[in-house]
Amino acid sequence: MSGPAIETRGLGRVLPGEVPVTLVQDIDLTVAAGEFVAVTGPSGSGKSSLLYLLGLLDLPTAGSVRIEGADTAGLSPDQLAAIRLSRIGFVFQFHFLLPEFTCMANVEIPIRRLGRLSAAQARERAALLLDSLELADHRRKYPDQLSGGQRQRVAIARALANDPPLLLADEPTGNLDTRTAHLVFELFGTLARQQGRSVVVVTHDNDLAAMADRRIHLVDGRIVAD
Repeated sequence: MSGPAIETRGLGRVLPGEVPVTLVQDIDLTVAAGEFVAVTGPSGSGKSSLLYLLGLLDLPTAGSVRIEGADTAGLSPDQLAAIRLSRIGFVFQFHFLLPEFTCMANVEIPIRRLGRLSAAQARERAALLLDSLELADHRRKYPDQLSGGQRQRVAIARALANDPPLLLADEPTGNLDTRTAHLVFELFGTLARQQGRSVVVVTHDNDLAAMADRRIHLVDGRIVAD
């Protein structure tokens, strides 16, 4: 990796309008390789907005976002999409698994989109990921045949499909019971500490945030504690 996993300077996002709305402002943030970071703050503080900027799902109106040392300013939509597909994994509160596909097929989708592996290699990669998340017996099942925790683990496998160095998660435990939520956070910690991935997780749960290596707290779109 040629630099920090993520680095922002003066990052801001304002929604234009008759009364402009500031989502985040003046964010200076560096996330190192292998770091597990929790982002907390009250509702409306800009947590998800910050994550979408870090993941190149939204574009800033001020400042910069660098991914692995490379400035993303001025990149075309196709170039941004290519970075998201190959370098960033996303996990959301709602798993967004495609109900008409099996767990295996859901995990294979981003692998096939990237196109670096053959069909056989894509199947092998998907199977290994599901096995590593204790889902070997559920490969051929459909999402509606799984529990909430199992579906979220499939979503994590899909996020890891292209072996991204950066994993971003937005309230990934919001629909899970307490025990399963802790297991998911333990998994994120493992991905960071044992596999060297950078993991940034938005959560409203302070107990879960305490499991991360570092906690960033937002209020009114600004970092007030790090």
